[in-house]
Amino acid sequence: MQKHILLVDDDPEITQAVSNYFDPADYKFHTLSDGDRVLDVLPRVSPDIVLMDVHLPSASGLDLLKNIKDGNPNLPVIIISGQVSTDNAIEAMREGAYEYLTKPFRLETLQEIVERAIGHTSASRRPAAPYNEVRIEPDRLVGRSPEMVEIAKMIGQVARSDASVLVLGESGTGKELVARAIHRNSLRNEGPFLSVNCAALPETLLESELFGHEKGAFTGALSRKLGKFEQCDGGTIFLDEIGDMTLLTQSKVLRVLQEQQFERVGGQHSVHVNVRVIAATNKSLVDSMKDGSFRVDLFYRLKVVTIHLPPLRERRADIPLLAEYFIEKFSREAHKPVKEPAPNVRDALLRYPWPGNVRELENAIHTAVVLSREDQLSLTDFPIFTDNADSPGLDYDQIKKDYYKLFGSVIDPIFSRIVASSEGHIYADLIAALERALITSSLNAADNNQVQAAQVLGVSRNTLRDRMKKYGIL
Repeated sequence: MQKHILLVDDDPEITQAVSNYFDPADYKFHTLSDGDRVLDVLPRVSPDIVLMDVHLPSASGLDLLKNIKDGNPNLPVIIISGQVSTDNAIEAMREGAYEYLTKPFRLETLQEIVERAIGHTSASRRPAAPYNEVRIEPDRLVGRSPEMVEIAKMIGQVARSDASVLVLGESGTGKELVARAIHRNSLRNEGPFLSVNCAALPETLLESELFGHEKGAFTGALSRKLGKFEQCDGGTIFLDEIGDMTLLTQSKVLRVLQEQQFERVGGQHSVHVNVRVIAATNKSLVDSMKDGSFRVDLFYRLKVVTIHLPPLRERRADIPLLAEYFIEKFSREAHKPVKEPAPNVRDALLRYPWPGNVRELENAIHTAVVLSREDQLSLTDFPIFTDNADSPGLDYDQIKKDYYKLFGSVIDPIFSRIVASSEGHIYADLIAALERALITSSLNAADNNQVQAAQVLGVSRNTLRDRMKKYGIL
């Protein structure tokens, strides 16, 4: 049976290319160059699927999507956009779009999506629930790379439910931003959003922080305290670095996920809550389950949906956009007319490996804006570049494969002076200096979080503390 497709796009080349690609024996196209007649045409054409551009001359494709879904909740709608926007992707998927495609796209890909969408029976597609209008806050989740568009689409889908979400990624990739975006686009958006860093608190304090305590529960508990779960009733709680949570606290979190209830520390009565849990970690929870430090049942309760955030070095296409966003943000805060980076700064930003990810880029731009004396950022405004001015041509990917060359390039030019002043202790002195530098750098990158710094170095927290004490690092 021939399938009917309603294609709404003001670009005649797109409409012609798409309609010509599909076999006319299987598909009949109905095309519109604007969205003003879409709602009138729908009942007459009764299409099996709608392909619609976001930006139309007299209407917004996203607004039309909401109207279409109100009257035809089971009708698949594919949104097409020529201007990549994570906000548009989130909103489109949240409002029930079957897919969000960015131009240019492969016609083979489009046909596969269309066939898959039409193949879905109405029984396999739930009617879209009525959602409150949620304002998409611009540039909260910044990025136009394919990786970030896919994440934005997933956020839009996840936001339509209360499912638990596990966000994975290196430190500084923006895991909390993802959690906030999910909350902001959910039905819970008017409720509280609270974030807890599980690695920053010792076990006794973390349990009280999450679940609260009764008066007299322990020394210093002079009054009842409501924990974050209770404060977050009706909203979303974000548990960052959940891989550092003890097994005892994990069991209490598992109970909240299963039963939506818990007891305060020192309490006898259960407290009932309605809380959505989003968790994040930069650790491998699979490895933690293998060594027994993380509960298997909690892992599967948390990962109903898993979102993987790529490191910045794997989405370098987003660096210019992120830099532009941070420059505007910090220039406003500093009341400076900083407009843009110089061309050589752009090149340096793209070449730099950003081991601290988006957080490091944000910090570098903040520093540059503060130090800048002109309306254009220069290399001298970036200490991360000028501190390594003696080796501007270093290939960091190559360095990672051969640290020997890096250390040799530093030591060789000054080796004779080291020998002259070492008094026969070159080996011990250099090894100690390197170890101290590594510890200091890892602590700086982790904002003095010893757990994260130990993970970066690949040592235990106790080993890190011993070395810090040895070198007088506070």
